[in-house]
Amino acid sequence: MAKRKLQQFAEYTSFPNTFDFARDMKGKWNAEYFKNNHPITLELGCGKGEYSVALAQAFPERNFIGVDIKSNRMWRGAKTAIENNLPNVAFMRASIHLIEEFFDNDEVSEIWITFPDPFPKDKHDKHRLTHPRFLERYKKIIKPETIINFKTDDDGLFQFTLETLEQQKIQPLQVIWDVHQNDDADDYLKNIKTYYEKLFSSRGRTIKFLKFKF
Repeated sequence: MAKRKLQQFAEYTSFPNTFDFARDMKGKWNAEYFKNNHPITLELGCGKGEYSVALAQAFPERNFIGVDIKSNRMWRGAKTAIENNLPNVAFMRASIHLIEEFFDNDEVSEIWITFPDPFPKDKHDKHRLTHPRFLERYKKIIKPETIINFKTDDDGLFQFTLETLEQQKIQPLQVIWDVHQNDDADDYLKNIKTYYEKLFSSRGRTIKFLKFKF
């Protein structure tokens, strides 16, 4: 397993659509990589990048960047994007708590947070990607009216996020407690399934979703 991860890491770094802590790209993603002025969507904690790739296929008029700390996971998404000739998706290995070092003010038009680590212990709550300290970081890089989409199987994290939004006086735009049993859920919420969504669904967990803006 370790050898395979090393191989994937080496291949990942050779791909033309991958970056590693790309501070030099701050404010330049559209001009220097995508070569257009299309809106940028981030998938934070993207894992294998299933959402980034699927959304890039569905919305060629938008640009997508998957961000995760583990490049051996993103290897799959980056490789799939190359195989499917998707010039509007890239991947960057980076720590999300440094996100404002890689994107400029008003550079991001949408954010997806898909199945992040729930950090179930209260003493670790500051590491949750919907903790107020992360929300403040997102505010530094997004355009006004930017939508933030959040999808998880974890009841505790979902409830924590709802309570955080309430404390921040943010009214969610949509709250769905069971995506696959809700007629109002968009098709892409049901049809794009990450590795973790499939895993958790097979264990009987319901998939939850909410979206909000500041």
